[in-house]
Order: sequence, then C-alpha cells, then structure tokens
Amino acid sequence: MAKSKAKILVVDDNSGIRAALKVLLPMHFLQVELIPSPKELVTKMTNFRPDVVLLDMNFHTDINTGNEGLYWLSEIKKRSPETEVVLFTAYADIQLAVEGMKRGAFDFIVKPWDNEKLVETLKNAYNGRNKEAKTVVPPSSMKMFWGKGPAMSGIRQTVEKISATDATVLITGENGTGKDVLAGEIHRMSDRSLRPMVCVDAGAITETLFESELFGHVKGAFTDAHTDHIGKFEQANGGTLFLDEIGNIPPHLQAKLLRALQNRCITRVGDDKSIPVDIRLICATNKDLKHMVANGEFRQDLYYRINTFELHLPALRERTDEIIPLAEMFIKKFAEKYRRNVNGISTDAAELLKGHSWSGNIRELSNCIEKAVILSENELLTAADIEIVPARASGSIDVSSTDTLEETEEKAIRAAMARFGGNLSMAAKSLEISRPTLYAKLKKYNI
Repeated sequence: MAKSKAKILVVDDNSGIRAALKVLLPMHFLQVELIPSPKELVTKMTNFRPDVVLLDMNFHTDINTGNEGLYWLSEIKKRSPETEVVLFTAYADIQLAVEGMKRGAFDFIVKPWDNEKLVETLKNAYNGRNKEAKTVVPPSSMKMFWGKGPAMSGIRQTVEKISATDATVLITGENGTGKDVLAGEIHRMSDRSLRPMVCVDAGAITETLFESELFGHVKGAFTDAHTDHIGKFEQANGGTLFLDEIGNIPPHLQAKLLRALQNRCITRVGDDKSIPVDIRLICATNKDLKHMVANGEFRQDLYYRINTFELHLPALRERTDEIIPLAEMFIKKFAEKYRRNVNGISTDAAELLKGHSWSGNIRELSNCIEKAVILSENELLTAADIEIVPARASGSIDVSSTDTLEETEEKAIRAAMARFGGNLSMAAKSLEISRPTLYAKLKKYNI
C-alpha cells in the first residue's frame, strides 16, 4: 500500500512512545518528525509545516491537568488553522480530549493505542484537511426547534405575527430553554434580517463599563479610553439589539437604559452629542420581573417598555415528547461537526433520555448528546454512551418551596464554588454561564 503524503509531527515527552512511533509512522507516511517538547513547536510549525500534529496532553510528570495540551492546541490553530491536531491522551484524560475537540482538535487517541486505529485517524485527519469544505455547523446557525406540542405551537403562531413588526419582545424561561435561539429566529423572520443582530449579556457587564459598552465612549473619556468606541446600540443600528439577562441590571442603570429606549438616542460617554439609533429590541430573562417590580428591584416603567409582547419558553420537562426529536437533531449536528458515523439512537438510550428531568433544559440535552457522539464507537447511540448527571448529584443544593428564584440562584452558585474549591472556570462551566457573568453574580451575592 502506498504511503500517505501527509507530513506528521509528533509532540510527546515520553522517549519510549517516540521510539515506537518512529518505527510505526514512517511505514505509512512519507514525512514524520518527532519532538519531545512543545517548546520546539513554533519552530517546527514554521520549518516543517506539518499537515497533522499528534499532540500529547501533558508534558510534566508532576502535572496532569491536560491544560498544556489545550494551550498548545490553541496555539497551533491560531498560527495555522488548516493544520489538523489529533490529541494523544491517557484514558483518564478523555473528558479533556472531548473539550479539545470542541476547541478544534480533529480527534483523540487513547494511550496505550491501537496501531491500526492511530494510523487510520492520522490519515483521516489529513484527508479532512484537504477537503475543499468541511461540514461544520457553527453555533450561530442553531435553528429554532418548534416541535408539535400545543405550547410551542402557540408561541410559533405569535412569532409569525409579530416578527415582521418592530414590536419589543420579552422572552422568559429557565436557563437553557433556548431564549437566545428564539431571539435569533424573530430577527431572521423580521424585515431587519439583512442587518446585524447584536447580542449583549447584560448580566456580565460591570457597572463601571455599562454605559461605555451600551452607548460607547469618546477618546479621553476615562483613563483607558485611548480611542473612540462604538457601543452596542450603535452597532445594532438598523437591526436588532438582544439584551440577555436583563433582570440582572441594577436599578440605577435601568434608568439609563430606559432613557435611551424612550428617546431612541444615545450619548457616548465623554461626549454631549445625541446620536439617534434605529433598533428593534428583544430582551430575555430567567427571572420573574413582575415579582421584581413588586419588590422595587426592577423599574415598572422599564418593564412595560420592554414587553410589548412576552413569550414564555416552557421547560423541557414540560414538553417531554420533544426530547427524542431534539436529541436526533443534535446527533445529526454533532456527527457532522465531529465527523462521527453516528446516525441514530437506540431504544434503551431513548428511554434513558426520556426518563431524565433535564433541569438544564435543551442546553443540558445538547451537551449530553455532543459528548456521547464524540465518545461513541457505534452508529446508534446506546445507553452506555450517554452520561447523565443525576438531579441530586453530589454538591447539589437544597431548594425550599418558599425560596425565590434569586435565593435558588445564590444557593446554586455557592454550591458550585464550594464543589470546585473556588475555581471560577470550573464553577462557571458547571453552572453553564460565562466567567464574566459569574463574576457579576459573585459580587451581587457577596460570595
């Protein structure tokens, strides 16, 4: 059999592994180079220009977090996006390898490896690199899944009626129900669809930067204002402005937002000139704004300003007939994205999915299927492929029936911070929020 023309670079600090691969790989590839440390990686990328890099996840005997591998993966993709990376990992690092694939790795190989599978994976990576166009579904292309239930049918009918207008829309629902996807669908169906949709995580903006981020600033307005900055309102001019987590905006900043919405004009920080803006506003929250208005935590006039139409997305547990159709949609999406030969779901896996409570809603289901597709060796996902975290897992919180949504949120954040020993990245990931959002909530609850 003819050798592949692929140029393979192996990066692994284990001399025994390099010795074995120095014998194996040249039997199948015309050019192979091996280096013991990623410190030589940048030079090799420039001089050797590999098609595929086989990258170890750890390079120090006393460090096995896998963060080194993820760092160097990012460096490779940043310097040479067309170079494919196959991660070389121990069995215990599989979860990190999955994270690596989400960040752009082609695949992963578990040590000790199977020679035939290793060679086949490297060849597949090279062949994938040379396709004119890969089948990758970007996150922004997520389409609205309506299902066939009465609750979603009612929302769909309303959306079809209001999308073509400039009516302000407030989308409510638990985390993970797809509020951002629904906002995108409204924009797509509107007359503004050819103009930008600018998304803002309102809960992640610090109070000191709130006006600058939304309204912009001029050079010299404050210490670090080295140039003029166009705010989100101006960026969305002619299109749609989507304010997510609007319930997290403090009352004194709500007044500034209300003024801009009433006047349809903004003033950049450090300037006195009013700039007219033409936007369609869509907001979203997982909070009970009516309750917050009653408690004086959210301005009543702003509440009426943002909810000409209010759309409530039901939790996934309230529309269980949609779990399997959604799972099948995610299987197709992630099979294409990660080039996996998975095309369906077995009966036992379907029963497992239908029996879970899905407290994280569609986002939790999506993450579950994504991980299963990456790890599966079968054409059909089986129950063994699916990892579901029980609702009352270790570190879970006790929620009283009298707890408000805010009290429940605070308990969840405190439990996550305790569970991960204060590690912000891991806590944010477990809560399925961004680090800036977690920072804001830690400050809010004095944690």
